[in-house]
Amino acid sequence: LAFCRGRVVRVPKGPLIRVMGTEVVIPCNVSDYDGPSEQNFDWEFSRETDFVRIVSTWDSTFTSEEYQKRVGHGDIKLRRSSNDAVELVIRNIQPTDQGRYKCSTPSTDATVQGNYDAEVQVKVISDGLSVSGSKARSSVSLRLSEGDSFKLRCSAITTSPEHTHLHVTWQIKGGSTWRDILSLTHEGKFHPGPGYEERYRNGDIRLDTGANDTYRLSVSQASSVDGGAYRCLVSEWVRGADSSWQKIQEKSVEIANVAIQRTDVVISTSNVSVTERDSLDLTCNITTDRSGIFQAEVLWYFSASPDDTLSDAQVLLSVDRDSVVSDSTLISLSHVDRNSYRLLVREVDVEDSGYYFCQAAVWVPLHNGSWHKVVERTSAPVSVVVTALEPDYEVFLNASKTPKFSDDPTELNCRITNAQDTEANIRFTVSWYYRQRLRSDDVVTEELLATMDADWTLLLGDRSRERTQNGEIIFSKKTADIFSLRIQWTSESDRGDYFCVISAWSRHRNNSWVKSKDVTSASVSIFWATQDYMLTVEAVKLKPFFVAGHTFEMTCKVSSKNIKTPRYSVLITAEKPLTDQSNPNGTTRIISLNQDSVVRLEDWTDQTRVDGVVLEKVQENEFRYRMYQTQISDAGLYRCVVTAWSPGGGGMWREAVNGLSNPIQIDFQTSGPVFNVSVHSDNPTIYQGELADLLCIVTMEGMALEPDDMSFDVSWFAVRSFALDREPVLLASLDRRGIVMQSRRNGSSDLSLERISPLEFRLRVHGCEDHDFGNHYCVVTPWVRSATGVWQREPDIKAKPIFLSVKMDVLNAFKYPLLIGIGLATVIGLLSCLIGYCSSRWCCKKEVQETRRERRRLMSMEMD
Repeated sequence: LAFCRGRVVRVPKGPLIRVMGTEVVIPCNVSDYDGPSEQNFDWEFSRETDFVRIVSTWDSTFTSEEYQKRVGHGDIKLRRSSNDAVELVIRNIQPTDQGRYKCSTPSTDATVQGNYDAEVQVKVISDGLSVSGSKARSSVSLRLSEGDSFKLRCSAITTSPEHTHLHVTWQIKGGSTWRDILSLTHEGKFHPGPGYEERYRNGDIRLDTGANDTYRLSVSQASSVDGGAYRCLVSEWVRGADSSWQKIQEKSVEIANVAIQRTDVVISTSNVSVTERDSLDLTCNITTDRSGIFQAEVLWYFSASPDDTLSDAQVLLSVDRDSVVSDSTLISLSHVDRNSYRLLVREVDVEDSGYYFCQAAVWVPLHNGSWHKVVERTSAPVSVVVTALEPDYEVFLNASKTPKFSDDPTELNCRITNAQDTEANIRFTVSWYYRQRLRSDDVVTEELLATMDADWTLLLGDRSRERTQNGEIIFSKKTADIFSLRIQWTSESDRGDYFCVISAWSRHRNNSWVKSKDVTSASVSIFWATQDYMLTVEAVKLKPFFVAGHTFEMTCKVSSKNIKTPRYSVLITAEKPLTDQSNPNGTTRIISLNQDSVVRLEDWTDQTRVDGVVLEKVQENEFRYRMYQTQISDAGLYRCVVTAWSPGGGGMWREAVNGLSNPIQIDFQTSGPVFNVSVHSDNPTIYQGELADLLCIVTMEGMALEPDDMSFDVSWFAVRSFALDREPVLLASLDRRGIVMQSRRNGSSDLSLERISPLEFRLRVHGCEDHDFGNHYCVVTPWVRSATGVWQREPDIKAKPIFLSVKMDVLNAFKYPLLIGIGLATVIGLLSCLIGYCSSRWCCKKEVQETRRERRRLMSMEMD
């Protein structure tokens, strides 16, 4: 393929048949060439044997003398279409231009291969195509009504000596451009223009041929888009030597100017406003200049929105082309004149407000006696507003009961007065509103308490829903013109302004109710002066001095002001020192007594002293708290938290104010022993699988005690981190009775906790693992028996943590794998040596006679 490749110059396959006086374009291109991408071309012409130079793309002196004038005027020129293609353009070709045209390309190749020129024969024939209208050269004017039909004729003939075909196209001018309507191609096929496909398939647009080479365009059901100038465009085509069709010339003639009179449907009035129970009068006019026989079909529509379609609208009344009107009671339709139809709606209602429009269709008779619909139009909607007849009345709001204190009842009456023009078709409902009173000038929006709809169904607002369901607020209708609002127990949050809105509802023809008017009353203020609640609580310590094991007593005396028949609830709290590990927050809720004298233990969780605290009511405003067999751990500040309650609505108690007493301190002055705790380990760094020993050692200073007079609760904790930044984990605990409790563990290691001496406790971790590392410490709770034989609990003591490190024994872990690996490597090496020796000894032995070669020095490159 590489040897066959070479430059190829191509021109169209001839002969090229062209019409005298037209513009001729002869293309020429080159391919498979070397050198620069942009190639140059030379064109020459020959009538018989010798070629005459016409024009060149690179040499301005290439043109012969006989062609210099035509080339200079631009009648002959070269037009480059790409780097490797040009077109020879000859304007107004003449018979003298008939002959052979040669296109040549100068060589830019490294080797001469292929062809460097190509020739094409051009044949010039005379112009035998003539195109004309049906009667005269000037176009005619047609004035038609929408829906009419019309026909246009065009004559086209050719006397060309060659076998040519005609292509006829009817066009319409819309604006400044011509658009194709329908074409009969040179191949004998019909082709509708853009937008005319559907009308062509329906037969509304046709192109027929007749005698004397006439082409007739028939248009049925003409519309406004068919108005404009029409012309007949005819082109002549000839089949070339390569069997492709080529257009050799084109002519056109304007046939007619068609004006289409549009048929419109309009309603004589624009927006209409009528009063309820009056009559609505609308007229639908059909604007057309049609003079022949026709009948109109009219339909009246109603819709609530101007954007509704015909399928969404409601048909009110209709009249067909035989003047038959559909039946209706309150609506009538009359034929005023030939083009006008009147719609009359009697006793209009508010629900008749909306948009009205009419649709008209024009029918014309055909020759066979049937009727044909030529056009259909819909008018623009007309807005109709029906104003309701509003009844005349006034609204007055008064308070029949006003509260003087909290929880007193409130009753408001909303009365309808001076009612005029009220009929049986009018109904009244009420809506109640509340507005909070503020001392500043801030605007407060009203809140809906309740409202009634047309059938007197009560709808509650968010503010009053729950209280109304509980019976605290009552909405009622006392008489036909009085509505009532009653608050059984008025609270401070109910203080503010109240007003009512009376709504009038009108009944329509379909028995539906529509609100026609709202009247708002003046507001009524509900307010009473209040004084701030005052509550004083005093705590008194009954015994000035006592020791551990005795009973602690204190009383709380309460006094209040501005509270109506109060009751009190009491809560005893204790503020322990920060060293108390059981309550790190500081304040503990011990016991409470509510306003109904029901006692409840709060955070008192010592099971051994469930009955150790008592709270009782001594008088109406005095309460006593007792703590039996006090412990040293009970030291702290004790207070009484008192809440005053006043009776609310419906027998419920309402919280009024809270009070806090002065603190009472429990401080045990004792000269007993002082305990210290420390953690010790002989070997804090161990290997995996070994045993870890941790000792919790208790030391005692001060007064010495017998071992039987003291006991300890010991708990071991671990923090799994190098720094103490995580939550401690309970490992095990040993109480003073000798019961051991262990937490659940995830690993395979095990724990044991034992007492090895009266003041030493040992924790052992068997088979240590990686997760057993961390900071370990113990927490000790001492118990000391007093002289009276009562066990006293001392504060918890926390030891300083010790870090336990768990390492891995690398030698033991890799001893056996290393021995096995060395052994296997030695065996495989000896076996490899044995196999190599045997193979070289017996299997691959071969005698090779090799001649002796002399060793000579190579010659240097310079001497070569």
